[in-house]
Amino acid sequence: MLIEARPALDPELAALVTAQLHEGGQSYVPDDRAAYFVAVVDGRAVACGAWQPLPEVGVAEIKRMYVRPAFRGRGIARQMIVTLEEEALVAGRPVIRLTAGVTSPAAVALYRSSGYERLPICEPAAFCFEKRLTASVQ
Repeated sequence: MLIEARPALDPELAALVTAQLHEGGQSYVPDDRAAYFVAVVDGRAVACGAWQPLPEVGVAEIKRMYVRPAFRGRGIARQMIVTLEEEALVAGRPVIRLTAGVTSPAAVALYRSSGYERLPICEPAAFCFEKRLTASVQ
């Protein structure tokens, strides 16, 4: 598997986001501030993720996490998280936040097992998480 950076308007990224929307994801507006990544297995784009800087100094947010159903359970999402964390840390963003829907127990379990702690205040029907990174992202 290869995880590579892609531009916001990449057609394979757009196909993954469309698939995510069909599964109940949020609407997608490409954002030039975000750094997008796609996981490729045997030449096929199978997962995506992005991080974007937040207005607070040193803080980033993970967005657009998605793995095609046929490729779930292989550790791809966990590898994507590590890639996003490493990229954000290199860019001077040691605090990562993300939001997961309450109807996504697998995503919540993934984030918790990846070291994210739930924040007490969040938007309705969602869980918010945060992780403080160190130089050796795990």
